[in-house]
Amino acid sequence: MQHAFITGAAGFIGSSLTDRLLADGASVTGWDNFSTGQERFLEGALQHPRFRLVRGDNLDLPALTAAMKGADFVFHLAANADIKDGWQHPRKDLEQNTIATFNVLEAMRANGVKRIAFSSTGSVYGEALVSPDKPTPETDLFPIQTSLYGASKTAGEGLLGAYAEGGQIDEAYIFRFVSILGERYTHGHVFDFYQQLLEHPDRLRVLGDGTQRKSYLYVQDCLDAMLHVTRAHTARDAKHHTQIYHLGTPEFVQVNDSIGHICATLGVKPKLEYTGGNRGWIGDNPFIFLDTKKIQATGWKPKLTIAQGIVQTLRWLEANRWVYEARH
Repeated sequence: MQHAFITGAAGFIGSSLTDRLLADGASVTGWDNFSTGQERFLEGALQHPRFRLVRGDNLDLPALTAAMKGADFVFHLAANADIKDGWQHPRKDLEQNTIATFNVLEAMRANGVKRIAFSSTGSVYGEALVSPDKPTPETDLFPIQTSLYGASKTAGEGLLGAYAEGGQIDEAYIFRFVSILGERYTHGHVFDFYQQLLEHPDRLRVLGDGTQRKSYLYVQDCLDAMLHVTRAHTARDAKHHTQIYHLGTPEFVQVNDSIGHICATLGVKPKLEYTGGNRGWIGDNPFIFLDTKKIQATGWKPKLTIAQGIVQTLRWLEANRWVYEARH
């Protein structure tokens, strides 16, 4: 790719991808409405001659279409990722995830852009039916959706497949992520636990019973995987011009294990206060573990373990406490 267009460019993953692509010699147009993105994440990129930042919303199709002009690849990362509070604003998932994805595809069509990478989620499986105690493969059946977020991302995946089958896209890459960790992380359990421990290091409130099993991936490993297969054009000759990849590590941890890594790193021993039950909130999946054999067969492997990713994340949060003020 020579000119990438990134939605959500000021976000955690989007800003990290922006820096990576600029370092690799590509031009980048960053698009963000700054609902959750941070301009400070783009401080380096804004000094770069091959970077252009456009403030705009994916629901504004004319502006999105104009901003995308000249791009040859789209990374669609912008989304509402608020699973826990989805029922407080149910329309947000529809608009910011599903309709926004439709608008991105229409802007691509208007500009003749034929390649896209889409950040989907392991949440599309709800609670996996075929393999409830084993890694979920890309070929697993989709169960009943358990969150509006997962449902909206499933719809986005369907749109990409339909546009590719309809000859509007030459390469569609659907990446189903586990939770991503690392520098610029501003959403998730490590962020929340560290915030609590800053306020009261003697106690920690834990949603659920702590036995929920989750998988995580370090952000730079995530970027390595996406760029590895997109640069290899693996979707170009695939059936329906679409490739679906799980991005994760071949391991998982219990929430209790994660708490252990966090507390050991910070040198604290809080009293754990569990809310009870095997899930933290409506839509929480008590077991997320994606089979990553397909992406690893392409030659990619994660460099960091989950424990190492948690430590990297904490070290960054310790050095960048301003993100807690910025979130309010």
